[in-house]
Parts: sequence; C-alpha cells; structure tokens
Amino acid sequence: MPVRIMVGEDVVSAYLSGEIDHHNAKELRTQIDCAVERELPRLLRLDFGGVEFMDSSGIGLILGRFRLIQDLQGRLELCSLPNHIAKVVHLAGIDHLLTQNDPKEDDQNV
Repeated sequence: MPVRIMVGEDVVSAYLSGEIDHHNAKELRTQIDCAVERELPRLLRLDFGGVEFMDSSGIGLILGRFRLIQDLQGRLELCSLPNHIAKVVHLAGIDHLLTQNDPKEDDQNV
C-alpha cells in the first residue's frame, strides 16, 4: 500500500505515494486512522511528496483526517505538496483550513 507511517513524540506522519483515488483511499484512511487512534498525536502530518495523482477521493481523505484530528484537539499539516496536488487542494477550497509546510524549508531554518 502506498503509505508509510512514522510515529514521533506527539506526531504521526503519513508518507503517501503513488495514486490516491477511489481504489485505494479506503485502505489509506484505515491505516492512517488506526495510527492516529492508537497514538493520539497533537499533529497529524500528511506528506504528499511521492503522490503522482490525486482525485476527489484524496480531498475526502484530507477532510476526514482533518475532522479526526480536530476531534482530538490536534492539527493537520500537509507537507511536500507537488504543484498538481496543491492545485487540487486549492480548487477544492480547503487550502485555508490546513497548515501547509515544506519540511525542506524547516531544515534550512535550523
């Protein structure tokens, strides 16, 4: 499955890759939600650096994780959005709801 989950102190990071469409969105949701419910993080980070394609199922994936982490009083952060994914997020009108971050920028600010 195209997700690798890493757990840190108060952070669950999901590194997504490949395609996010109706064929695999349910499995991605299940894996991410299980990690969040087990770890109860303050931050859920979705890294889109390896995503080649995303349709509206990806927007549903983002919004569902946004609601889940908000219920836990945490926040959702999107990282490494390729231009084509950033456009989909913007066109869906949800970019203002989410923190967007490029981890490479964080490394440069250290």
